[in-house]
Amino acid sequence: MSESPALDAIRAGYSFDVPAVRLGSALDGDAPVPDAPVALPLGMLNRHGLVAGATGTGKTITLQVLAEAISAAGVPVFAADMKGDLSGMATPGSASDKLSARTQANGQDWQARAAEVEFYSLGGQGTGIPMRATVSSFGPLLLAKVLGLNETQESVLGLIFHYADSAGLALLDLSDLKAVLTFLDSDEGKTDLKGIGGVSAASVGVILRAIANLEAQGADAFFGEPEFEIADLLRTADDGRGIVSMLELPAFQDRPQLFSTFLMWLLAELFHELPEVGDADKPALVFFFDEAHLLFNGASKAFLDSVAQTVRLIRSKGVGIFFVTQSPADVPDEVLAQLSSRVQHALRAHTPKDAKALKETVQTFPSSDYDLAALLTGLGTGEAVVTVMDPDGSPTPVAPTKVFAPASKMGPTEAGALDAAVHASPLWEKYGEPIDRESAREILTARLEGGAEHAKAHGEGDESSGAEAHSGAEGHSGAEGQPAEHIPAPDGGGRGEDYDDDRGGPSMFDQVVGSSAFKQFTRTAAREIARGIFGTGRRRR
Repeated sequence: MSESPALDAIRAGYSFDVPAVRLGSALDGDAPVPDAPVALPLGMLNRHGLVAGATGTGKTITLQVLAEAISAAGVPVFAADMKGDLSGMATPGSASDKLSARTQANGQDWQARAAEVEFYSLGGQGTGIPMRATVSSFGPLLLAKVLGLNETQESVLGLIFHYADSAGLALLDLSDLKAVLTFLDSDEGKTDLKGIGGVSAASVGVILRAIANLEAQGADAFFGEPEFEIADLLRTADDGRGIVSMLELPAFQDRPQLFSTFLMWLLAELFHELPEVGDADKPALVFFFDEAHLLFNGASKAFLDSVAQTVRLIRSKGVGIFFVTQSPADVPDEVLAQLSSRVQHALRAHTPKDAKALKETVQTFPSSDYDLAALLTGLGTGEAVVTVMDPDGSPTPVAPTKVFAPASKMGPTEAGALDAAVHASPLWEKYGEPIDRESAREILTARLEGGAEHAKAHGEGDESSGAEAHSGAEGHSGAEGQPAEHIPAPDGGGRGEDYDDDRGGPSMFDQVVGSSAFKQFTRTAAREIARGIFGTGRRRR
């Protein structure tokens, strides 16, 4: 059987003189050609990429093969494990006659080997080291996406964050944010509410209800301390391999907005924390964003603009992002235009919508001698059409590819082994148990209790006792009911920081500044939150 003339172009186009990670071998018809390797230059991985294809076409295995190869090159990897299948990377694969025939035909020197994997979970829900973020560092834009707020409510939430920052109210978990919102919705807080941009009480109520819904889903466990440190994603093992950080998400499959937005928070944190490196020989981290369409569904324009800006700028920090989804149409054009590597598995064309998506996908590939529409609909499982950016910044030839088999297990790692690996990790001691330090909730609750006692001492027993009882019933939820002293509006609205009430007591501002929580808040510089692309802000340690 004679070879396709396109194979010579593929051999030349993928013969890099720089380190590269091999994905598989080019296909000539149905047969792989081992001397026509298809690979991705290691130094170009920070130019980002896309892995796409219909359900069941092999996207997860491709992700696994890429993650293994990138890790073996000494580069840390982050991946979200939606169904638990990727957890098999921690277990060596099993040899079989079928696997041996496949790997030999594909020119792969296959040996069973587990990757160096660290397992994480969102807030400890599921098996993994808990990943948490404070509400402050998460920021209003990302939180609005999680809460399902519209653009107006998103703006209101931004004003609330600014108010809390200015008043020295640490927003560590959702109960802190609820306490601030409830205070602003109270009689005492209404003056401040008007002083931060004319925010309506109705908008505050909508946000409170959205938070309650999020808590009902168990998502409140994710917000809090100890907050995850990005440096823990950038580690290598003793043998030089990059550690694969695996976020286990089976427990969150029915809460897509939370986990997809959390992944965007991680990227925003990487952008804020990492230094500029330009075009390095290899990336600092490669980040696989699975089920990427969930990130963009129902997103506001401001959110989409921020995603596009993050993708555009983060490559200079040495971070490569691979979006994994069913169709390129799932990713907005402004993001898709920045993805230099393409691994396209089979597409279906069963409906007019599918046919339109197929046509649009074909148009995004470089010109080639292949009938791409026929090729993309005829690919088998584990086969893909590939084009990447070469070291000179030009696209490589379109290459039908037989993807390698992973060296690790294709399927989940056993639950007992996974649990043992989690608790044996040195990071378990660091992140395993939550911390609940003094923050906005405690400050506002103390103010209510102080106000109730002050009123009681001045003979206002009936009214103040009701306030005291109400504040006690609210507990973590915050300051609703009879108000205490006043928190200053961030821009000097309301009665301001110089206000003393007519009973001669200290102002709310003076009490907040003098509190131990405020001093701790200042020491950690949380009050000076540097809001970035997503309005996120790190607490400096």
